[in-house]
Amino acid sequence: MAVNGQMAFPNGAAAQEGTEKFAQTISHIQLKWGGDLRVDPLTAELAVVAASWREVQVDTAWHRVDEAGYFTGLAEYREGHWQFRNAHWSAQVPPLRGD
Repeated sequence: MAVNGQMAFPNGAAAQEGTEKFAQTISHIQLKWGGDLRVDPLTAELAVVAASWREVQVDTAWHRVDEAGYFTGLAEYREGHWQFRNAHWSAQVPPLRGD
């Protein structure tokens, strides 16, 4: 999984460990997908998925973070269900100031 061009988790074990640690710091999280969802089939077992998203996170100290961005991923149908093989989350960043 990549986030804003940086590798977040290099493998499944790191992703599991990282998400378990993250879950301990979160009191509430809400993810909403945009109405612009695209699913482009490549084969019977592979598809490219893309959509905008908005997320609200509230940590255990009640600090709130609102983010929005765009998600792309490669989904694979394996063992009876779809799962992401590759995922990239891009978050909006403030424009650079020219001072």
